[in-house]
Formats: sequence, structure tokens, C-alpha cells
Amino acid sequence: MFALKFRPKTLDEICGQEDIVRVFKKFIENEKIPHSMFYGLAGCGKTSFARAVASLMKYDFYEFDGGNLKIDEFRKILKNYENALVKPLFFIDEIHRLSKTQQEALLIPMENYRAIIIGASTENPFFTLSSGIRSRSMLFEFKPLSSKDFDKLLKRVQEEVKFNIDKEAKEYLFKSSGGDARSLLNLLEFALSIDINITLDNLKTLRANTVSEGISEDDTHYHLASALIKSLRGSDENAAIYYLARLIDAGESADFIARRMVILASEDIGNANPNALNLAVSTLNAVSKIGYPEARIILAQCAVYLAHSPKSNSSYVAINSALSYVKSEEKLQIPKHLINTAPEVKNYLYPHDFGGWVEQNYLTKPLKFYKSDGIGFEKTLSEWLAKIKQR
Repeated sequence: MFALKFRPKTLDEICGQEDIVRVFKKFIENEKIPHSMFYGLAGCGKTSFARAVASLMKYDFYEFDGGNLKIDEFRKILKNYENALVKPLFFIDEIHRLSKTQQEALLIPMENYRAIIIGASTENPFFTLSSGIRSRSMLFEFKPLSSKDFDKLLKRVQEEVKFNIDKEAKEYLFKSSGGDARSLLNLLEFALSIDINITLDNLKTLRANTVSEGISEDDTHYHLASALIKSLRGSDENAAIYYLARLIDAGESADFIARRMVILASEDIGNANPNALNLAVSTLNAVSKIGYPEARIILAQCAVYLAHSPKSNSSYVAINSALSYVKSEEKLQIPKHLINTAPEVKNYLYPHDFGGWVEQNYLTKPLKFYKSDGIGFEKTLSEWLAKIKQR
């Protein structure tokens, strides 16, 4: 299989990712490799990169799949290296599939550097990995391969396999592979099994549609996701449906899209329409159990609802403002009457004894982070609060 035969074995054979290659060459020169998380579209060299690093550093290489990693097996291997002079390198593909418990099991070995952990994911680790994993790792985004990268790969293949390919066929080979080297090599291999003179017609017979929209940097799924979210925020349902279709057609996971919608439902709609968060969470739950092709309908329903919902970022602004204050200002003492173990708790006024609300201090100085513009259901919430306090 071409995908295995022409898999890069050294960093110099890696197509694209020049900046990451340069950085890792320095790491190797200094004989110090960080725990790393590689993320990006499929077929852009994440696994090959990890294997090349392990080989150059003379690490023993162990490869796991995040969907079926057994922690007991991981610990057993680790135990064999307790007194060893070399470290093992554990490569965990699809690391975003690890459960919270599995991720926690990696923390101590990572902290003590008893092994080098490299994870790979098609999803952004800022959304899928715990803060503990992220803080112990360097995060590297692998870009989809460009036409220039594919040209380098094609020349490597032609050094060993003789064939002819015209300009039109080459352009289609590159474009239809969507930044995925594995996809390109698979199509090339089967095209050669038909004829050593590769034609556009044969390529289109084997692959009628593009694999994804990954060749141009503007077309990565992160940019498409950003366009979707901005369209939803801007209440343009048709643009949102368009970008949703682009993401689905490009092979983006339904879970990834639904998670973005959950975030938007809270960040950009909030209490202007609290039901938006309920629907988005239900969407995430539903698509995780159903999958494509039916998941497209659920995602579209949610997108239309979010686009039509009134928008408010009051809660988003409030928590960001509060966090900024907490990080930059001196911490306020908690009023003693709010602390159950303090004698002053006897002075705490139980609101239910006063009809649901009673005036008392909950902060030692007045602070204001939340401001409602009275949009949608937020207006009702403000009216409720006013009535409660009047009572």
C-alpha cells in the first residue's frame, strides 16, 4: 500500500509543517522532547511525525488508540521502565476520545517525565482535553497539506514508481485529496492499477467528489466553524446553513459542530432565550448517539433556532469582567455572616423568612459585573428581580 510505503520515516521527509519540523529539530538537538499534542485534519502527518521523533531520539515507541486505550496496559508498560536508561514514547491517536479518568491517569507520568506522551487529534485540544493535560503539553496545529507539499510527495513517489500525469489530472489529484496525504496516495495507487498514464477521467471515476475542503488555509474546519458561529451570532440563518453544509460535506464530526453550537447558545444568546442552551445540549446528545446522515437534520434544526433567537452576551461579559477583577484586584474577604462556621452566621438573614428577599450585604464592597440590556427573556428576569425586591 502506497500510504504505508511512502510514509515519512524522518523529519526531512515530512510534507509541510515546516515550523513544527524546525522546532522539533532543535528539541532533538538538545535531547529534550516535550509532551506534545498534535491536532489537525486527518492525513497531515501527525502519526508519522511522532514515529520519526521516537526514532531519532531512540525512544521505544508504543502506539495506542484513544477509543480503546486500557490504562492497566499503559501502567504495565510504564512499570517495565522504572529503572531503565531510556524512556518510552507513548503515542495516543484520537486522544480526544479518552475519558476524564483516562486523561487523569496520564497526569502523574507526564508530570514526572517517566515517559514522553504525544497525542494526536482531529479536534482542537482546547475544547477536548483537560486543563491538566494541556498545561503539561505543547500544542501544535498541523495544517492541511498544500499543493506545494503534495508536489514534493508526488516527486518522491515518482522516484520509485514510473507513471505519467498531466496538469489537469494532477490538479484534480491535489484538490480532491483535501490536504490529506493518505487520501492522495490511495487515489494515486488505484489510478495506477488502471493505467500508468493517469488521466482526469480515471481519477474522477475513482473519486467523484473531494475528500474535504482542507487545501487552502482559509478552508480548514476551524475557519469554517468560525464562519458558522459568526453567521449564527449575526442571525443569518441562510449563511449558517451554508457553512453547516460545508462542514458536513468536508467530513467534520457532528459532535464538533454541536459543541460549537452549545457554546454559542450560552455565550451569544444566554438568558435572552434560555431554551437555546437546552436545545443545543439536546442536539449534542442526539447527534452523539445518531450520527450521520440523519445528524445533519438535527444540526440544521438547531442552527435555524439559534439564528432566530434574540442575542445577548450579558452573562459572557459579566463572568469575563469578574474574572479580570479577581485576577487583578486584592481578594475581598467573605462577610462573616455568610460563613457557616463563624459565630457571626447568627446574623445571617434567611430570605425565605422575609417573603423571599431581604436586604443584606453579600460583598464587603459594592461591585457590578452584570448589566442587562433587557433583550428577550432577560427583560422578564429583570422584572422578576425588581418585583422580588419591591416585595
